[in-house]
Amino acid sequence: MLQNILSIVVALGVLITFHEFGHYYVARRCGVKVLRFSVGFGKPIYRYVSKKTGTEFTLAMIPLGGYVRMLDEREGNVPEALKHQAFTQKNVWQRIAIVAAGPLANFILAVAIYGLVALLGIQSLAPKVGHIAEGSLASQTQMQEGDELVEVAGEAVSSWEEVNLTLAGLIGQTRTIIVRYRVDGLSSIQQDTVNLNRWLVGEEPNNLIQSFGLLPWQPTVVPVIAQVVEGGAAQAGGFEAGDTIESIDDEAMSSWQQVVKKVQTSPSKRLTVVVLRQGQSKTLSLTPAAAERNGKVMGYAGLAVVPPKWDDSLIRERHYGMFEAIGYGFQQTEKMVSLTVSSIGKMLQGLISLDNLSGPITIAKVASASADSGLQSFLKFMAYLSVSLGVLNLLPIPMLDGGHLLFFSIEAIRRKPVSEKVQGVAYRVGASLLFALMAVAIFNDIARL
Repeated sequence: MLQNILSIVVALGVLITFHEFGHYYVARRCGVKVLRFSVGFGKPIYRYVSKKTGTEFTLAMIPLGGYVRMLDEREGNVPEALKHQAFTQKNVWQRIAIVAAGPLANFILAVAIYGLVALLGIQSLAPKVGHIAEGSLASQTQMQEGDELVEVAGEAVSSWEEVNLTLAGLIGQTRTIIVRYRVDGLSSIQQDTVNLNRWLVGEEPNNLIQSFGLLPWQPTVVPVIAQVVEGGAAQAGGFEAGDTIESIDDEAMSSWQQVVKKVQTSPSKRLTVVVLRQGQSKTLSLTPAAAERNGKVMGYAGLAVVPPKWDDSLIRERHYGMFEAIGYGFQQTEKMVSLTVSSIGKMLQGLISLDNLSGPITIAKVASASADSGLQSFLKFMAYLSVSLGVLNLLPIPMLDGGHLLFFSIEAIRRKPVSEKVQGVAYRVGASLLFALMAVAIFNDIARL
């Protein structure tokens, strides 16, 4: 729980600070007086007032946003001596620059984070196919277990992560795509076509790769127990680290995958398990605990297996120089911006279900999971979240930066500002829309618990 909180606070704290600093920096460069720079909402827990600029910097209790408050004639009387420093006194292009600087800062941060990931070295798992589900999209090809994907829908792929991102861009599409793959044991590349028909429209896919009909190849995992979870069903059954599971209910177990399948399909059912312990067979009893996951009740034993050794040829590692890393940062940021914009468009068209919206609870869980997976995963999560924050803030919804940009753009074209009455109505509609979307996102979060 504490790690969840720390992960989300660090991630959101950095992203919000950069976003608001974008507004702050450009406002100062345009000669606008900044009254307050706040990270978070609510009661301040820390404050500092700059003697040079008079700006109050605060850290508030609720770290779910932030704001930069500028001198503004719309919020009260401004002394004549300070009017030239008011936001409203600046020309429309300066105001556009100030508002756009927040989302732009998020994109710059994403480029920097992705660049740092590249400098640290990127390690990934080759997209070698382990299983193809019968009747799935992948079964339209001639791929076999052991083949390796090299291109999907015109996008080169060298890792399962890249396969996943490419598939995300195909949601809702109806077209024929080409899948290219390297045949196992050969250097030849083969290609087949796959017909998409409104793929995953209205669904909430938990795993895009599995939805396409693929399972990544995994080495056979010998069922040797590495750890017994304290308080779990296995501990109650007398299992110990070092035990090798030989059979369950007289069914031979040659791999850990078999054990997992048997346990998951036997919630609250008593199983007879034979293990090999110090050279001798021993019969134990195991009653997997029942727990609901994705709407299904599954069994859990509370066991961890000794991890297998992967073939070094499947581990892809690449290191980048400084300029290469910068290029990688721009490339990845552009990909994620494109994917995010495309996903929002598909959601508006009804091709992606609103059930896919996520709120602070899901973000916190993903932040914690990425932190558990290592620094590289956490940095990639932060970069993606930064891109999302930038794109969402550019949506032309009043209350967001995009709404302000819309009004200023209209002003630039008409050469006169949008009336305050129209803006007032638009802000109320925008606020209602944002609260409704947040309510849906939080509802989805709770439904996933």
